[in-house]
Amino acid sequence: MASETHPDGRRPGADAKIADVPDAWPVERSEERYQGPKCGMRTDWVVMPGANGEGTSLAARDYMVHPGAAAALALDEDGRVLLLRQYRHAVRHTMWELPAGLIDVEGEDPLLTAQRELVEEAGLRARRWHELADFFPTVGFSDERIHVYLARDLSEVPAEEIDFVREHEETDLAAEWVPLDEAVRLVMAGRLHNASTVIGVLAAQTAAATGFASLRAPADG
Repeated sequence: MASETHPDGRRPGADAKIADVPDAWPVERSEERYQGPKCGMRTDWVVMPGANGEGTSLAARDYMVHPGAAAALALDEDGRVLLLRQYRHAVRHTMWELPAGLIDVEGEDPLLTAQRELVEEAGLRARRWHELADFFPTVGFSDERIHVYLARDLSEVPAEEIDFVREHEETDLAAEWVPLDEAVRLVMAGRLHNASTVIGVLAAQTAAATGFASLRAPADG
């Protein structure tokens, strides 16, 4: 007798074991290479399996130590996504992105970071929050972790309640409300490149297909 399957062809529980899990291989020593105001660089000498799986060996792994970040995909009642234009010097691009920022306080709930950035960069608050995505953008080079949240039921924040002073790249922020379907088209056409934006827009499209019923409640990192 054939085993029971889901309508999409998957067997019940077939993907239950497919999940990323925390893990840590032994580190013999670790050395800080650089520490700046936002991130640092470190080298770990990691105990790894030897050639052909015999014995062990040490492998030096350089990586960026990063506090993490959070982004807010603000979706208005007309199904439009808020995108902000900002210059990014490291990649020499002016990019359209979701409101986002670093987790400034160690141990801060990423949701609080996303809420703060939505106020500071867009002058908006949201009554409903759900998590769209949680990812490590460059797992071979950095421990940075980014949370992307869906923000709905938006309201404007009075200017006098915003104590954030824009400077440097943020002085020239421009905003556009883009229909979600159009934002997806821009991603697929290769016109948007910011990781949080690409992942957030595609995740929002997937969630919208089920009326947002599949979304997770916000959870800290």
